[in-house]
Amino acid sequence: MANPRRSVFRPCIDLHNGQVKQIVGGTLSDNTPDTLKINFVAEQSACEFATIYRKRKLTGGHEALAAWPGGLQIGGGISGENAQVWLDAGASKVIVTSYLFPKGVFSLERLQSLSKTIGKERLVVDVSCRRRGDKWLVAMNKWQDITDMEVSKENLDMLAEYCSEFLVHAADVEGLCQGIDGELVKKLGEWVSIPTTYAGGAKDISDLDLVNTLSGGKVDLTFGSSLDIFGGRVSFEKLVEKNTLLS
Repeated sequence: MANPRRSVFRPCIDLHNGQVKQIVGGTLSDNTPDTLKINFVAEQSACEFATIYRKRKLTGGHEALAAWPGGLQIGGGISGENAQVWLDAGASKVIVTSYLFPKGVFSLERLQSLSKTIGKERLVVDVSCRRRGDKWLVAMNKWQDITDMEVSKENLDMLAEYCSEFLVHAADVEGLCQGIDGELVKKLGEWVSIPTTYAGGAKDISDLDLVNTLSGGKVDLTFGSSLDIFGGRVSFEKLVEKNTLLS
């Protein structure tokens, strides 16, 4: 019998105004830039981080292209008009959120059209969300605008017909390094049927094991502000070693 799948570490490169930065996600806003809380600003370029990931064969990360054509995904402003351009530029997949929610209302037509145009295998749907009561609602536009879509099994099953992966930032804990949203991770493990990466709040290498336990190995984890290459304390090299042991 094949070994059961285990959660692995997935890389990321977060860009803001052209620089690699780690930001407390809930403070992002167009209207109040003075409240933006930045945890880290890198001296290195996005391409340098992409090269690090390439050397260690960490595929499926988001978001830089030139240093590793075909190895990384890109998100941010992706639409039906530019998705193929980014794929032609070297993205392995494109990540889309806001385009699917004109005026905050989900458009199945846009999703179907985009999936048909580029192929579902090249499409990642970002269902990053904010908690409202006992529910999680998809958030867009720097996670400031709440859409009409609840993150639920029914909706994830529907979306999975048109994409190959989900990306889920827990925006309420993103960048805080105070722990993951364990309830959300557990629910994702129960709900998802395609590869899924969770981001938000990871603070220790043991969080990878926690995500594995909570999700039954169905959800992968990305580290941001807590990672040592981004100014934090979690060892990037130890995470790479852990991935190797799990493979």
